[in-house]
Amino acid sequence: MATITTPSLPFCPPPKDQKGENKVEFFDFTSLAKEGKVPKEFIWPSENWVKSSGENIELPLIDIGLIKNDESAMAKAAEIVREACIKHGAFEVTNIGVDIDFNNLVLQETSNIFKLPLDEKIKAIAKDSGFSVAHAERYTTVLPWKETFTFMYNHNSKNETQVIDVVDSLLGQDFQQTGLVYQKFCDAMNDLTKVLLELLAISLGVDRKHYQSFFEDAVSMMRCNFYPPCSANFSGALGNGPHCDPISLTLLLQDQVGGLEVFADNKWLAVPPKPNTFVINIGDTFMALTNGLYKSCLHRVFVSNKVERKSLTFFVSPRGDKTVTPPDELLGKEESRKYPDYTWNELYQFTQKTRRVDAHTLDSFVDWRSSSNASN
Repeated sequence: MATITTPSLPFCPPPKDQKGENKVEFFDFTSLAKEGKVPKEFIWPSENWVKSSGENIELPLIDIGLIKNDESAMAKAAEIVREACIKHGAFEVTNIGVDIDFNNLVLQETSNIFKLPLDEKIKAIAKDSGFSVAHAERYTTVLPWKETFTFMYNHNSKNETQVIDVVDSLLGQDFQQTGLVYQKFCDAMNDLTKVLLELLAISLGVDRKHYQSFFEDAVSMMRCNFYPPCSANFSGALGNGPHCDPISLTLLLQDQVGGLEVFADNKWLAVPPKPNTFVINIGDTFMALTNGLYKSCLHRVFVSNKVERKSLTFFVSPRGDKTVTPPDELLGKEESRKYPDYTWNELYQFTQKTRRVDAHTLDSFVDWRSSSNASN
């Protein structure tokens, strides 16, 4: 994949109050739309606005129901996925075991959450979970034009109502139905993750259970995204600037509005929404687990000037204290290590305290870690 130059994002956390807590300004997108101008906090550097090619990318589409029961189909899919992951790090899957009506229901429940008044949303803000309005609790500049609702999912938990419980704790009894729907959705993402990890292992020529074993006690993040419409004269705002996800895999369900773009063939290409289809992105940590063979997908999100957009992202990560290292099969005698061993906790904390996620997060983390070790 060709490289792209994007500016490093300043960390710029909000100032602290006398209690040592961040002094957060909560933006009301409804009010901003009426004002007809974008606040300076939402202006992204011009380099992030490299013009779209106007073309769509045709990502390979894998039928999960088919490959689960057909070894020849699995082998063929592995070849297709390998080519895509080496090139740009993205492909699509369908027929995962839940129907289109359920996916539409998940998106509708998500819409119901974001229809809450701002003062109600603020009540559901918690550490590493709950609501976020443009990530303003973490940053003060180049904010994304979106709201999010986030919670964690433990893949190895014996608590069959873990998602129901956290949604109830954040939103209360009025959102019991939402908790039930999200629980079913996350369980489906857990099942899909297992199939994807086997498919990726086969595509890499390693033991087919290698990555399943590594991620069996994973703790993933479920993030619901809401992108309000942004008037055409709101130049400079982005739903999300160019970045690679630092996690291992991103499982994305988007509505039919569109706005996602990936960088491939040295240009930005739109990913057109398809019903009942998930976009799968390779993240930085899985790139490290392949010793750099598979590319972390560089992507960005534009917002519509007319309609809202919703998406759900299931970010798969290993348990925080596990050492991220590629399997021996990917390290031949002549093959040098592209990245040093690290734990997911180390990289995650780097993105929370030192540098914002961008197009070069993993390389920046490695450099930062090396300089930190050298100074000790």
